[in-house]
Amino acid sequence: MSAMPTIRSREMRVAHDIPISKTLPFWEGLKQGKILATKCKKCGKLHFPPVADCSCLSSDMEWIELSNEATIETFTHVVVRPATFQHEKPYTVAIGRLKEGVRVLAWLTNFKPSEIKVGMKAKLVAKQTPQGQLTYEFTRPE
Repeated sequence: MSAMPTIRSREMRVAHDIPISKTLPFWEGLKQGKILATKCKKCGKLHFPPVADCSCLSSDMEWIELSNEATIETFTHVVVRPATFQHEKPYTVAIGRLKEGVRVLAWLTNFKPSEIKVGMKAKLVAKQTPQGQLTYEFTRPE
C-alpha cells in the first residue's frame, strides 16, 4: 500500500509591528498584573480583548478591570504544535467565561491534563514571558 501523494509547502514566517496606542492601557495593565477590557459608554457592551471602537460604531470607550474568576467552558490539549511553538512542551488552551460575562481564550497552566474538566474554576492572571512578552493565562485558583 503506497502513501498518499503530497507536496511540501514552504516555511512561512511573518512578524509585524502592531500599533497599540489605542489599546495601550491594556498592555500597561498587564505589566501591573491587571486584566483590562473596554466597555462602550453608548451601548454598554463589554469587549475582551479590548477594542478602540464598538460594534455600535461608537468610539466612546471606558477601561474596566476584570475579575480573575473564570469557569472553563471548553479546552483542548495541543500536542502537535505550530512551528512557532515547537520550543514549547505540549500545552492546553481553554475558553473561560469570566463573571462579567466575557469569554477569554488563553493557555491553561498548573493543572494535570487529567484534572481539567468543563465547568471547573480557574484564575485568569497577567504574566510576562521569559522573552519579555506580556500575556495572560488561566491557572489554578488559590
